[in-house]
Amino acid sequence: MAAPGSEVVVSGPEGLVCSGGRNRKAVLCQRCSSRVLLPGAAVFARKELFLPAMKKKTALAGGCDPEGDVLQDHWLVDDMFSFENVGFTKDVGNVKFLICADCEVGPIGWHCVDDKKSFYVALDRVSHE
Repeated sequence: MAAPGSEVVVSGPEGLVCSGGRNRKAVLCQRCSSRVLLPGAAVFARKELFLPAMKKKTALAGGCDPEGDVLQDHWLVDDMFSFENVGFTKDVGNVKFLICADCEVGPIGWHCVDDKKSFYVALDRVSHE
């Protein structure tokens, strides 16, 4: 069994994950519908991550906002150039939060600067088409 907080790839939410474990549909910003990921660009992963409450980028840069959610279901992307449209906040400790590059609302995801190949997009923070 995996340790708490470790990454585990499992079968995902019905209709969103193909048999290969990748996203079946495009991933979009919930607010402005800008395309974040193309179909097949990410793998479903279950990992507990804390994301602050959804806000504009300027409010996120402050850092110490205790409001937020611990989310488990994510799209895992191993190359930042796989994104169609994503922005990053300034470092908050060793984490950068992912935001929509068009409307700057987020965080929609999480990236630890110590791990160059793990970008997580929370399923609860995006829509699918």
